[in-house]
Amino acid sequence: MSETSVKPGCPVAGERKVFMTGNEAVCWAALAAGAEIMYGYPITPQNEIMHYWTRNVPKFGRRFLQTEDELSAGFTTIGGVLAGRRAFTATAGPGNVLMQEPLSMAEAMRIPVVVVIQQRGGPSTATVIYSQQEVTLTCFGGNGEGLRIVYSTSSLQDLYDYTIKAFNTAWKYRFPTFVLGDGYQAKMRESLNIYDPAARGIDMVPTEPFVGKPGKIGEGREAAHLRNAYSVEEELEVAMARDTSEYERVTPEIIEYDSYNTEGADIVVIAHGIVFRSAAMAVRELAGQGKKVGYFRPITLRPFPREQLQQAVARAKMLLVAESAYGQLLKLVKENLYGGPCNLPIKTILRPGVGITPEEVTEACNALLDGKGA
Repeated sequence: MSETSVKPGCPVAGERKVFMTGNEAVCWAALAAGAEIMYGYPITPQNEIMHYWTRNVPKFGRRFLQTEDELSAGFTTIGGVLAGRRAFTATAGPGNVLMQEPLSMAEAMRIPVVVVIQQRGGPSTATVIYSQQEVTLTCFGGNGEGLRIVYSTSSLQDLYDYTIKAFNTAWKYRFPTFVLGDGYQAKMRESLNIYDPAARGIDMVPTEPFVGKPGKIGEGREAAHLRNAYSVEEELEVAMARDTSEYERVTPEIIEYDSYNTEGADIVVIAHGIVFRSAAMAVRELAGQGKKVGYFRPITLRPFPREQLQQAVARAKMLLVAESAYGQLLKLVKENLYGGPCNLPIKTILRPGVGITPEEVTEACNALLDGKGA
């Protein structure tokens, strides 16, 4: 592609309602956010992000580089960001596994990469369709402490909104930032509003190069001190203490969640991502019937809304965790409730690689309310 710079203005004028797939929504959100280049390697179910991106980039002066694998895609994304570009990548399943080495490097060097994950079932290549089995990998994959930000989306509107937000979050806080979708959201079509961030008063955080800055080090500017390897253990300890302290400091600004009817609920249903849609439909219908049921949805899985979850379940008698995995969300729930205000019994709907319907959530809640599922 030519050396054409990014054309001024947003590819999305104003705001309008559209009907498209989730992967299309991601592409248009990245364009609207001012992303300049995507690096990637094909893998289902995220392929169409690359396809739609390459179809549109010639119109708007953006760029694309297909690498030889996901390992390279991760490192080239880091390279783009180091050069000051608003760069991103997208992957799924085994590709997510391969990207963990460069993403660990991004953690160590505080590089604001943006990664869209359209989850598929595992382990290994498994199924290309759908699952919620990349939660642990995305939140804590690679070596290190998992100093990253993970937004879990439940709709195509979420995919659009949080893809835009991910660029701002990454560049503001300088931690790798993920948009965690799934194969269902990637492929399905539904209506959503796409918009120019400026039309909603959203200012995009400017990018800047980490390397190649003008001037001499020590004469007008400090050295960048980009580092991801340490010869002495104590040096690593100092660096990690600095970064973990900063991560904990900004956590209250980053965490997001959604809750409904939890104050008087006997049962609180906890779900995230697309499974949350089923949980929300079931809970709202049951609550409309006068039943004491509420829900809690963690939108940020990392950092997790710990205090908000503890407050939401403080008066509950039982929890129901629903996920299309065998306990990856459940682990996060248990970890963040440990030492909290109560030790509640937790019932589960755990279905790795299989969708969960509102009827299944309703049936489980009714059984628990009737004492049959206790």
